[in-house]
Parts: sequence; C-alpha cells; structure tokens
Amino acid sequence: MTDVDVGRWHAELDLLHARIGGRFRRSEPRRRARQYLCGLVSGWDRKNGWTLAEQAGDVSPDGMQRLLRWADWDVDAVRDDVREYVVEHLGDPAGVLIVDDTGFLKKGTRSAGVQRPYSGTAGRTENCQVGVFLACRSSRGHALIDRQLYLPASWTDDRDRCRAAGIPDEVEFATKVQMARTMLARALDAGAPVGWVTRDEAYGQSKSLRVWLEHRDVAYMVATRRNDDMITTTMGTARADELIAALPARAWCRLSAGAGAHGPREYWWARVPVRICWQPGRGHWLLARRSITTGEIAYYVCYGPRRTRLVDLARVAGARWAIEECFQQAKNETGLDEYQVRDWRAWYAHITLAMAAHAWLSVARSLTAKGEPAPATT
Repeated sequence: MTDVDVGRWHAELDLLHARIGGRFRRSEPRRRARQYLCGLVSGWDRKNGWTLAEQAGDVSPDGMQRLLRWADWDVDAVRDDVREYVVEHLGDPAGVLIVDDTGFLKKGTRSAGVQRPYSGTAGRTENCQVGVFLACRSSRGHALIDRQLYLPASWTDDRDRCRAAGIPDEVEFATKVQMARTMLARALDAGAPVGWVTRDEAYGQSKSLRVWLEHRDVAYMVATRRNDDMITTTMGTARADELIAALPARAWCRLSAGAGAHGPREYWWARVPVRICWQPGRGHWLLARRSITTGEIAYYVCYGPRRTRLVDLARVAGARWAIEECFQQAKNETGLDEYQVRDWRAWYAHITLAMAAHAWLSVARSLTAKGEPAPATT
C-alpha cells in the first residue's frame, strides 16, 4: 500500500471479515476468504492464483480456485455487505453514485462474456470482458459498491456456450443501461444515501434512465452529445450546442471541478434552464463545461433541487472521475483485473472480494485522514 499501514489496520480488516463471515457456510472457505483478502492487499506486483496461494502458505492454487468456483458461500450477499460497509463509513446524503464500465483483458474465447471490441483499457481492439460498476463517492472517500458482467447478445443467443462458461439459463441479455438501472435500484432500495447520480455519455444518452431517476426523485447529472435535442422552456426544441452557443459571455464562470493530480481542475462553466412544468422544488438544466486551454465543450443534462447553484453542478460533474480512480486503485492495489478464471461464478466471486479489499483500503484511508485510532481487535 502507498498510504495505508496495512499492519495497523489488520483490526479493521478483521471487522470487515466478521461482517461477511456469516455468508460462508463452512469454516474452511470463511478462513480462506480472509487469506484471499490479505493476499489482494499484500502489495505483491502480481496477485494471481499462485501468488495468493503462496501468500496463504499453500503449495498450489487449488484452494483459492475452489473458493472462487465451488465453495458454498453467497457471493451476492457479500456484495450487499460490502455496499453497507462503504455506506456506513463513506456514505453522505450529499454524496454521488457513479456508473461506468471497465474492461478486463482476456485471451481465448471461453471466458464468460469475452468479446473483441475496442478496449479503452488496452487502447485498441482486444479480447476482453466488460464489467459495469457502481461507485459511491463523498467527501470522506470513494469505493465500488456493485458490479455486473456484461454479456453480449452473441453469448446469450448461444445457450450451449453460456452453459460451458457456467452462465445460468435464466440470465438473459441486458444492455449496460439496464444493468446500471438494476444496480442503482439495489442501492436506492437498500437506503444508500445519495445526493446525485452521475454517469458518462454512453449511459447519459438513455432518456429512459433519466425518466426512471426522476420518478424516484433522484437528482442526476449525465453527460450527453452536443447534438442531443433539448426541450426548451418555451416548449420548443434545440440542440444542446445551439442552446449553449446562444449564451452571452457573462454566463460563463471559471470554477473548479475538484482537486486533481496537478491542482484544482478548473474549467469555464455555464448553464441554461430547459424543460417545462418543473416539479415543485426541482429544476432541469443543460450544463456546459469548456476547457480553458482548448475551448472544447462537454455537455450535461441535469435534474435536481431548484436552488442548485452553478458551483454545485461543477462539483457533481467533477465527482464522476472518482470511479476512474476506483478502477485504477482496485486494479493496482487489490488485483481487480488479475484473476485467472473463466466461468461466471468465479468472476463474480473474485470481483466481489477485490471490491471488499478496495473498500477496506478506502475506509482505512478515510479513518486515517480523520486521525482515528485503529479499531480494537476482537
């Protein structure tokens, strides 16, 4: 770890393990799950089956593979425990839920859901699996709280191929947007505090997801295309870029979207009201972010409290980058992408444990920043 004393926080890891321990029917997989978590945060350059087994004192990776593939434990219940753990320590009514996906490079054609699209992870067309994730971000920290493996139609249309990868027959094709809605519903139904939901253009273009969030009265800020049609306050329609281009120069304010690696992330920001018949206390805006150096403009559709200020919208827009940090931290520090499994269940098992390890580190960082002592060992 770079900024967390792992030894000092073993007690916190014990508390997290105790929280999920009841999801394991037998003591052996329960014990091995803790070994797996310890291995994931060990600081080794590689965190595959062999290195995790060596960290646990095993002579082969068979036990770790058994934990992922066959051991009797409730993977989805552990996911829920991880979400509750993150919400308990990092949750905030002003916090942000963020949706995004990331690729996992894989060789061959047998790994569940593997396809050959353009991979942002690799920067080229490459074999990969794609996971859709939900993250929680607040002033206390950020962590991943849900995940789903994307299955292209080429997989769900071939049930024999699905069965060979351990994918249950009841699993049908779902778009990434549908997966995002499922994960958001789980978090909201579980009472996760949320001030805003944000997501990039790939998800922001879904008007059905926007409407769904409005029906649940959840504020959102979603990226959209420059040519997205907006309903204006005069009941007309206009492209997003046309509405922003019509704004006077005085409408733009230079604001920070939050701290970055090289200081405040400053941009020019402007907004214009859109839509008609606002609900009491709620408003709709088209938000624009213009680069100070290049002049490039990004566009966002927003729904939230009527009294929301431009500086508040800039803060929420900046929060979306937290999920990119989650991916980078979880891949670099807890082996999110270093699994050596092909089947459906094992993918979910590894990703869930890697999320648990990352959540522990995020909570440890938060507690360290607040100067709290390490929790007592039980």
